[in-house]
Amino acid sequence: MTMSRSTRPDPTAAGAEAGAPTSRDRPVWTGLSRPYAAGFFLTLGGLTAALLALALSNLSTVLIYIAIALFVALALDPLVRFLVRHGLSRAWSIVIVFGGLALILAGSLWLLIPPVVRQVEQFIGDIPAFVNDLIDSDAVRWVEANFGDSLGDVLKEVQSFVTNPTNIAAIGGGLLQVGVSIGTFISGAIIVLVLSLYFLASLPRMKNSLVRLTPARSRSTVADMTGQITDSVGGYLAGMVVLALCNAVFAFIVLTIVQQPFAALLAALAFGITLIPLVGSVLFWATATIFTLIVSPTAGLIFAIAYLVYMQLEAYLLTPRVMNRTISIPGALVVIGALVGGTLLGLLGALVAIPVTASVLLIIKQIVIPRQDAKK
Repeated sequence: MTMSRSTRPDPTAAGAEAGAPTSRDRPVWTGLSRPYAAGFFLTLGGLTAALLALALSNLSTVLIYIAIALFVALALDPLVRFLVRHGLSRAWSIVIVFGGLALILAGSLWLLIPPVVRQVEQFIGDIPAFVNDLIDSDAVRWVEANFGDSLGDVLKEVQSFVTNPTNIAAIGGGLLQVGVSIGTFISGAIIVLVLSLYFLASLPRMKNSLVRLTPARSRSTVADMTGQITDSVGGYLAGMVVLALCNAVFAFIVLTIVQQPFAALLAALAFGITLIPLVGSVLFWATATIFTLIVSPTAGLIFAIAYLVYMQLEAYLLTPRVMNRTISIPGALVVIGALVGGTLLGLLGALVAIPVTASVLLIIKQIVIPRQDAKK
């Protein structure tokens, strides 16, 4: 009589009862009994990982463009939803917001680029005269009288470098490279704007797709957290741009009043540096004060005092009003996040590190901590 399949003894179970090691209990080192096969698969895995790393490194620029476009879309989404709440369709709201953004960018470039170019040329041309004045200044003479002639020798070497025609030619080659970099930046900016337009148009569908990838029992929580994260990131980025613009306008007005010849150049620098949270305003204050003190000690002192007052007003009045919809982050994490992001991705990393940190904190507060509290 044949034994049915349901009553047939399992040799694996019998072996387990007898104490023999099963296939699950065998250590990984048993694969070394076939060294050629193990070596082949290990080498194949290493080559695959190396090819993936190479592909990611080659696609790093594209990935950065995608990340910037996504953050731009998140920054513009609150304005689009504001117009939608007031009766406009999402398509027309996107057209209006993007049209306004294009007009602002075009007007800013039209007003800013000509004076910045002129002032850069003037700054480069004034370097030899500036070095001469610095060598003949009372401060350098005092340093030489008390600490030796090394400072004067260094300044003379700098003077000989900037007045050497060979070095000027080398600087010209560098300026050509700068021109190529500017062209690359403009093309990248166009790509980012186009991508951000597509992302902004499909942002609700992207959110819904992300929520549907999660299990049905947790979709409400994920949807709520996704909304909070996107609102926080968008509000933060838009707020940082507004604050940086306020810094640039205020710096330009004060520097123009104190007759700083490079007011437009320093204002453009203010917009870029003050995008960095917490430390950006301090860095610009120190840089602009030094450049203004060189032109005129009185003007430098006036600017330093005026910008310090503005920094206090920004910290206690402007920032709470502009950033009222963002997630609060401890100051230490803000500095650490800005340092890590700036080290990895420069200014972009310093800008996006804070909303990324806020998103991680939100996930920890609403998912990780409640799960740990539920454990007994």
